[in-house]
Amino acid sequence: MVKPTPMEEKLKYSLKYSLLRDLNDSQSIWTRGEKRTWFLTLLAGTCMLYSTRTTMPLLVPAVASERKWSKTDSGTVLSSFFWGYTLTQVLGGYLSDKFGGQRVILLAAIGWSLITFWMPNIITSASYLSSYSIPFIVTVRIINGACQGVHFPSMISITSQNLCANERTSFFSILTSGSALGTLLTGILGSFILDYFGWPTVFRVIGSLGLSWTLLLRYYTMSSDRNRIINISQPSRICSKLGSTEAVPWLRLFGRLSFWACVLAHACEMNCFFVLLSWLPTYFHENFPQAKGWVVNMIPWLALPPVTFFGKILTEKLTARQWSLTRTRKLVQSICFIGQNIALFIMCHTQEFNTALTCMSIIIGLSGLHNNAVTVNPQDLAPSHSGSVFGLMNTVGAIPGFLGVYLAGHILELTQSWSAVFSTAAAINTVGWFVFTLFGATEAII
Repeated sequence: MVKPTPMEEKLKYSLKYSLLRDLNDSQSIWTRGEKRTWFLTLLAGTCMLYSTRTTMPLLVPAVASERKWSKTDSGTVLSSFFWGYTLTQVLGGYLSDKFGGQRVILLAAIGWSLITFWMPNIITSASYLSSYSIPFIVTVRIINGACQGVHFPSMISITSQNLCANERTSFFSILTSGSALGTLLTGILGSFILDYFGWPTVFRVIGSLGLSWTLLLRYYTMSSDRNRIINISQPSRICSKLGSTEAVPWLRLFGRLSFWACVLAHACEMNCFFVLLSWLPTYFHENFPQAKGWVVNMIPWLALPPVTFFGKILTEKLTARQWSLTRTRKLVQSICFIGQNIALFIMCHTQEFNTALTCMSIIIGLSGLHNNAVTVNPQDLAPSHSGSVFGLMNTVGAIPGFLGVYLAGHILELTQSWSAVFSTAAAINTVGWFVFTLFGATEAII
């Protein structure tokens, strides 16, 4: 019996599964079991991503009170995350399209988990820097944002490389509901720990959970990469995509209104989402101080997963009735923007806790429709370069994140008016709705 050469052994164990047929864009590379494994892993990863991301907004009232931060200081610390978040979107998508998103996600997750775990030490150390304490914390938050910025571009790249065209949208949109699960985790577990053990312990626990997920990804999900055998005479789609040196034809994208409509609509909705994500705990803490922290940090986010599933079902029903994909995307996104604006208008005039909580739940829940429309539009416009294109879209989308979050803090510092914050978000939403309704499309550009 001929003993396999070292190269043959390496080929045998370095790849994941057998592909003995040609695969085109109508066939998935993942098997059913692999879809389930990767879905649960990426859903848990998105959950931990948002759990660590929302830890600081939850704890800002307590930390600001202890460290004597002003509203502007709090807004600067909260918004600085998005400064870093914008830096790595395109790079993360490019590296994921070229080398594989799972590697990019793993390395980044180690970074944001460790930063979350060490944040109490960072805040304590900053107090010794006098006037440089806020800039020091801001710098660390920028790095944290940069680490988290690669997650969604990498995830959309993974799904595009391993799923057929008609599975990508629903798979990715449901994965985005992990953001609600992570926020719920922080809202429930974080609020409990904050009440009984103090804010430093919240960072420690959430950071430890993030590190635990990196171990799951590396030693369970990615370890199954060992038993793939590829028929080299019939190269598969994944072989042609990973390591591809084909440049993204950006100029062709930049010349199409449908691309800019997607980017602008995403930026407008993200402004609303990120402002509420960052300031929601502070809003309820100041206006309804008797409310339980776990209630206000849990209830609004419970609406996001079911609305995301509803958006998926609605999209499938409409396309089954011969609606064009463009018309479907525009309808779903319109419901999102119009519903959010109505709730924001009510928020400007209500003094009732139950009404405010209901409106917040509606606004955050309707983001699930956005996840089934504009968020997945890059897969329509550029299926072969979805990671890079999504990264660019999310880069622009994060700009209103840090500007909007900082501006909200500045407005509150000057006017003490939450109505001004909500009115601004509604106006920006209206711009996004108008542009996407007029110019949005789903026809592939590249």
